[in-house]
Amino acid sequence: MASASVRTFTLLGIEAREVVAEVDVTQGLPSFSVVGLPDAAVRESRERVRAAISNSGFTFPQQRITASLAPANLRKGGPGFDLAIAAALLACRNELDPSALAGVALAGELALDGTVRSVPGVLAMAERAAELGIEKIVVATESAPEAALPAHLNGGSSKDLRIVPVHRLADLRLLGTSAEPSYDFSAAPRPALAATAGRDLADLRGQPVLRRALELAAAGNHGLLILGPPGAGKSLAARCLPSLMPPLSDAEALEVLRIASACGRADASLASVQRPFRAPHHTVSTAGLIGGGTPPRPGEVTLAHRGVLFLDELGEFTRDALEGLRQPLEDGEVTITRAAHTVRFPSRFLLVAASNPCPCGRGPTHPECECPPGAVRRYQGRISGALADRIDLAVTVEQPSGETLAGEPGEPSVAVRARVIAARERAAARQGDIPNGELDAAALRRHVRLTRAGRQELARGYRALGLSGRGHDRVLRVARTIADLADSDLVDADHIAGALAMRRKGAR
Repeated sequence: MASASVRTFTLLGIEAREVVAEVDVTQGLPSFSVVGLPDAAVRESRERVRAAISNSGFTFPQQRITASLAPANLRKGGPGFDLAIAAALLACRNELDPSALAGVALAGELALDGTVRSVPGVLAMAERAAELGIEKIVVATESAPEAALPAHLNGGSSKDLRIVPVHRLADLRLLGTSAEPSYDFSAAPRPALAATAGRDLADLRGQPVLRRALELAAAGNHGLLILGPPGAGKSLAARCLPSLMPPLSDAEALEVLRIASACGRADASLASVQRPFRAPHHTVSTAGLIGGGTPPRPGEVTLAHRGVLFLDELGEFTRDALEGLRQPLEDGEVTITRAAHTVRFPSRFLLVAASNPCPCGRGPTHPECECPPGAVRRYQGRISGALADRIDLAVTVEQPSGETLAGEPGEPSVAVRARVIAARERAAARQGDIPNGELDAAALRRHVRLTRAGRQELARGYRALGLSGRGHDRVLRVARTIADLADSDLVDADHIAGALAMRRKGAR
């Protein structure tokens, strides 16, 4: 047999795209070429495939070999094509039964001794294989639990996909035989969807307004800006927030794991899946924060999907990086367009930002602050009005007194989380899985029922603060969450007043 083809996958962002590895062996001077827009890692597969075949008891042909990865206009990257190229080459030589490769997809990197290694994105590849009706997917042994995650978490068509774990290239001889290895779904329990571990809210002494803002943020998925001097508890509060949020649902856990898998980090999440918490340094580039590069890679906003993104020292981030947050905050995704394709990364995260009031951190009203007025304006101006308008909650904090720090601990996270879960369940019964902080204008009109006093309070606040249309809607979202925490179907004047009190001065 002079040619053979095998199905495999490549990653485009965090999504798997089908690729057909076609191998042709003809007479001629010995050579081995790979075509189909391969990157350096794919071109180097020639040497890995050559050594793995020779060291696995097979005969490497001393002929002209051409491996084509179709479609040819899709750029291919990474070492995940090694196993498919080797299998197609062995099928050409009839050292593997070509019929055993029908309805099979393969994904894995080859070591020089023929060992099969795991590759990023196996979870997305298994999902795509199930969608395409592929019967089996062959992966490295250590990748099998990752490939089984869709079946564990959604119970859909992925249950019909057979996972074949292989340790060495020579194990491909078992395909289609009674000795073919198969992953036992019942042997590995589904990942636990646990509450995110983190700092307990009891560690945050005093600060009742900040504690209330954290509860609102967790209950409605509202962005939060904390302003105050160093030592006031801003970073501690942000690190307490994940412990207040409910565990992930199955669908959310699958989204989080899909991103982790594409980044090669799914192994750490197989036993327990928690909401992500990301805290990039203020020196992060715009591409590192939002995503980008060639090929496009997810940024921090995507790695924080369904979790918390904490930006400490917000005023120290570059203006370009902060302005880049506007699209993911508004749309819940990042769109990166290149000449050949467009990639979309999910980015529904809860933004928590902390900032000092001025460059020295003490604040312009502090007697020891020596910052000139111009420096203070420039520092605070880095948080543009457009970005501040997209953050629902803003609180100003002061350093707690010594008596407060030495006093009794505050209410623990577990008690607050119970109220948060109850408020979210109330919202879910009313509007589905969309939290209050993500309701669009039409949904707000349907689900926010104002009392007469509530309408009057909202009109007063609209005039007094000079709110924009976006600011008006964000006040309604926060008020709806306050009402849910109070177990109220109607949004009253007190709820509106509470939402207006947490609107940042200058944000419209």
